[in-house]
Parts: sequence; structure tokens; C-alpha cells
Amino acid sequence: MLIRSPKKAVLSVLVATLLGGAVVTDAMAQARSSERSSKSRGAAKAEVLFPEATREEPKGKPSAKVGGKLQKLFNAYNKDDFETTRTLADEILAADAANDYDRSVAAQLGSQAAYNLDDMPAAKQYLQQALQFNSLDNNGHYQAMLMLARLQLQDEEYAEGLATLDKYLAESGSKKAEDMVIKGQALYQTERYAEAVPVLRQAIAAAAEPKDSWNQLLMAALAEAGQTGDAVKEAEALAAKNPADKKAQLNLASMYMQADDMAKAAAVMDKLRAAGQLTEEREYKQLYSIYANTENKEKDTIAVINEGLSKGILKPDYQTYLALAQSYYYSDQIPQAIEAWQKAAPLSKDGETYLNLAKVLHSEDRIPEAKEAARQALAKGVKRADDAKKIINLK
Repeated sequence: MLIRSPKKAVLSVLVATLLGGAVVTDAMAQARSSERSSKSRGAAKAEVLFPEATREEPKGKPSAKVGGKLQKLFNAYNKDDFETTRTLADEILAADAANDYDRSVAAQLGSQAAYNLDDMPAAKQYLQQALQFNSLDNNGHYQAMLMLARLQLQDEEYAEGLATLDKYLAESGSKKAEDMVIKGQALYQTERYAEAVPVLRQAIAAAAEPKDSWNQLLMAALAEAGQTGDAVKEAEALAAKNPADKKAQLNLASMYMQADDMAKAAAVMDKLRAAGQLTEEREYKQLYSIYANTENKEKDTIAVINEGLSKGILKPDYQTYLALAQSYYYSDQIPQAIEAWQKAAPLSKDGETYLNLAKVLHSEDRIPEAKEAARQALAKGVKRADDAKKIINLK
């Protein structure tokens, strides 16, 4: 297989971070491999990629009149001259003397050239022609079909992509885990979560070493399908298998949160925190949000926020200061709460936080400060302006 540029033979799938790329055999390599195996005595046969295929493999070969132009097509493609490749492919496709094999190979090479030129509509059209002329060997035919399915799904043509993918799976006899994951991802993207679950389970069972991202996709499908308990079990199993993998532990915490088991979620996150593994803002926010939504955990919320701020991991933004202020307030640390509210209020999009600060300052008999906060509230805009005016007009 000829691979000279990463883009030439690697196609992106729906969500690259979950699924990664998939290698598609180069069309020229397919054609030349087929010719070598049939013409060269003693030459090794190309690997049969689809031994369970139901399709009877065609015996096509280049026509005498178009063979020379096919060679030029191969040469252009081999030089990464994709514009010329497409031009020659189009000429062969339109030639009266071309047979179905000529056209199939031209369309397949044209699809690769169009892909490398970022012309996805043309790539799909060429692939459809390659399948229509039906003269590639099974390796080339089914990889063209898989490539077409991937491009359709990538372009969010889910109905067409799933139909092409189902045809591919049925006719090729493929049981490859990677192929099943593509289908599971497509079903997930179309919110057919219950259908995605068994497909993803089948893919994971078929793989010698299933990717963690596949397990994460399965957990997401289970959760979206309302099977939260099963999602938690999958997350627990993955976390137990990879105790040093932060991503697996964070995923477990997220599953516990989805199951409304905040105590277990906090335990997982705090273990990571104690080990110094919380290094990103979203991780600190996840932990303090767990504590902020759990009764009697104000002190833990405060500790996490202050630690994140001191390390420079948490940004001193509105939400962080607001959570800090509320936690101080509900743990009866009013001066600290006021200080945090004073930092949060200027960052708010409206005056509601200033108004809340004014009320707290008033209750603490800090009247001049309360009046100033109320003025700021009016200036930024509040729903109940009369509340602010009452504080401002205090004697």
C-alpha cells in the first residue's frame, strides 16, 4: 500500500477524538496488486481482506485501448498530482472505449484525488461510480464502500451513511471491531442510543484490545439510553482496570454524578486531588461543583476553590467567586463571604450580585457599603429596582 501523505489514505470519522482514523487501501495499489497476481508467475497474491464476502469477485482487466491512459493515471496519482489525476479519471470515465474495470479504477483513483483536494462531494460521487461499475476486486470494492460510508457520516448524511455502512457489513461479512464502532458512533450521533449499545458491546467484545474511547462511547450511550446503572458499572470496571489513568477516573466521577451519587463522585475526585492529578480548571470546577451541590460540604468547597486559585489553575472568574461567596455565607463566615461577593459582583453581567451583596452588608450594619453596592446594582440593572432604592434611601 502506498502512503506518502497522511491525508492520502487516512479518513477522519465522525468524532476523531473518540474513533481515530482508519486506513483505506490506496486504489492504485489495489489495481496493481490485482494485475501482478494475475500476470506475474509465482507472484504472491494480495491479502484477502474480506474472506466472508458474499460478492463473487469480478475478473475484470484493463481494456487495450484505454490501458495507456490508465498508466498515465497511475503515474499522476503516484506523483501526488491530484489535479491531473482527476482530469485523467474524468477522461476515462467518459471514454466510449473504456470498460467497467477501467471506469471502476478511474473512479476509485478520482475519489482519492478529490479527497486530497478537500472536495468531499466529488470524492463521494467518484466512490458511488466505482461501486456502480462493480469491477474492482473485493478488497477495492468494499474499501470503497466503507470509505463512502465514512464520508457520508462525516458530512452528517446519517441516513445515507448508515445505509451504506449496513450494506458494507452485510455483503463484506466484516466482523472488525473498528467497523462496528463506526456504526455505534453513527447511531449515537442520531440519538438512537438503545440501538448503539449492543453494537458497541459487540465491537468491544470483538477487539483484542478495545480502545478506552470505545468504552467511553458505550458508557455515554448507556447513560443517554437511561441505563445509568449499567453505565456506572462500565465506568467502574474501566477505572478498576486502569487505576493510574486519570481519564478513566474522571469518567467514573462523571458517571457517579449522572447517577446522582455525589459522595462517590467526590471520593474519586478528591483522591485525584490528593495525588496532585487535578491539573486543569475544568477538573477543579467539577470537584467544587460536586461539593457545592452536596449538603454540609461548604468547607470542602471553600478548600478546593482556594487551592485552585492559589495554584493558578482556577481562573478568578464570576462563577468561582460566586460559589466561594455562597459557601462562606452558608458556613457562617460572613466577612469572607462579603469579600468574595465584592470580587464576584463586578464580573456579573447584571446587578443582581451587587444587590445581594447590598442586602448582606445591610444585615451586617455596614450601611455606607450597602448603599454603594445598591447603587452599583441599579447601574448594572436589576429585576427589583425598588429593593435597591430602599437600601440607598436608608437614613
